[in-house]
Amino acid sequence: MYIPKHFKVTDFVEIKDFIQRNSFGTIVTTEEGKPIATHLPLELHKQGDDYYLTGHFAYANPQWKTFGDDPVLVMYQGPHAYISSSWYKSENVPTWNYQAVHVYGTASIMSEQELQEDLKALLQKYEQHRENAALWENLSQKTKNQTKGIVGFKVKVLEIQAAYKLSQNRSEEDYDNIIDKLNKQKDLKSQQLAEVMDGRKTK
Repeated sequence: MYIPKHFKVTDFVEIKDFIQRNSFGTIVTTEEGKPIATHLPLELHKQGDDYYLTGHFAYANPQWKTFGDDPVLVMYQGPHAYISSSWYKSENVPTWNYQAVHVYGTASIMSEQELQEDLKALLQKYEQHRENAALWENLSQKTKNQTKGIVGFKVKVLEIQAAYKLSQNRSEEDYDNIIDKLNKQKDLKSQQLAEVMDGRKTK
């Protein structure tokens, strides 16, 4: 991923937090030279000294069969929005602000036990705060048996690239005005981006 120096992020703690908050990603592999992709939740875990991304495909999705020696790419994206040049003090070109993380690694298929533990953790993350939470231990055996229709996998993390293009190269006056203008937009992503940019002012 091309990352100008103003926008490069190397703080691993910050990147881990970003993945935790934006864990619906895209996994890209190749089949006979053709890129193929699936969009799905991909969680980051530490095992020993290594980090892994974990997820699962529907068994009918043939992408899991492409795993091998070639590296895979996982992409995560945060809020993004158009930035009008009219929001700058001095004339310039419009742009697009965004946050993106690319993870490169090698993928392998999970064992049944690994898949079950991963599903337990996934449900715990998204269900624990809900009334009548659908946690693994609360599911019927009939529902649990449906895991036979999915294929769990893990990606050993080899490299991470992160770009936060958030107008860091603009003046403080422009930066504050961009936040103000984004907050006044009607779409949720613009407002979410404004929140991210405002939060980074205190760092």
